[in-house]
Amino acid sequence: MFGVMRIINLAHGDIAVIGAYLVWVLVNQTSMPPWLAALIVLPIMWVAGYAMYVLLLERSRRAGQLVPLLTTFGLAIVIENVLLQIFSPDDHSLLSSTGTLATSSISFDGLTISIFGMLTLATAVVVLTGLQFFLSRTTSGRQMRATAEDPEIAELVGINARAVYAKATAIAVAIAGLGGIFLAIRQTFNPSTGPTQLIFAFEAVVIGGFGSPWGTLLGGIVLGVAQVIGAQVNPQYFVLFGHLVFLAVLASPRGGLLSRRGRTA
Repeated sequence: MFGVMRIINLAHGDIAVIGAYLVWVLVNQTSMPPWLAALIVLPIMWVAGYAMYVLLLERSRRAGQLVPLLTTFGLAIVIENVLLQIFSPDDHSLLSSTGTLATSSISFDGLTISIFGMLTLATAVVVLTGLQFFLSRTTSGRQMRATAEDPEIAELVGINARAVYAKATAIAVAIAGLGGIFLAIRQTFNPSTGPTQLIFAFEAVVIGGFGSPWGTLLGGIVLGVAQVIGAQVNPQYFVLFGHLVFLAVLASPRGGLLSRRGRTA
């Protein structure tokens, strides 16, 4: 959404939590595996993202850069309160529905690696590879890149910018929902979990560099390693160390590990 429309989505974390709740409801109501439930939820999130742009973001985007920011902020508040009314403030999790997958690990010379963590990383690589292929090798992807570069010229050559923006939002919401599913398997969640996940996502993007999908992946890894190191020093420093790395990168003239500004320089 930021790369194509220059919109910072403050509801990103809460949208991810919606994906977590949808999978949790399906698993508890039908006893289906979380992975099968995810195949049902992701198309729902895609449609919700498309509708989100058509109903909310299209008008606000035309009003300037600040209005979409306020719109997504308001959407985050609405989502959190609706989830609170429906599911109460109690914590939920899919940990019991995945068997030993979420808790299993392998060891190499004293180094313990989570199997679920490896699966999460592999999924992120697959998603980013697919997204890169979509943007560079498909007609819709090329239209999206052209619209991001200059929407007015793109429309002059026959590209429907409105449809492109709606597709970009749909893809972003579906990927956020996928992240929420992994969140629900890894830890407990509740209606107030979204803002914390938004902060982590924003920090990963800044550390990796704006405009670089692979930089976002690298930024997430760096952020996670910093948090683990902080927890080893003191469990209370788990989040603090990640914030310190974020602030260090933010103050750096490079502007991110794989940022476009850094490569241009």
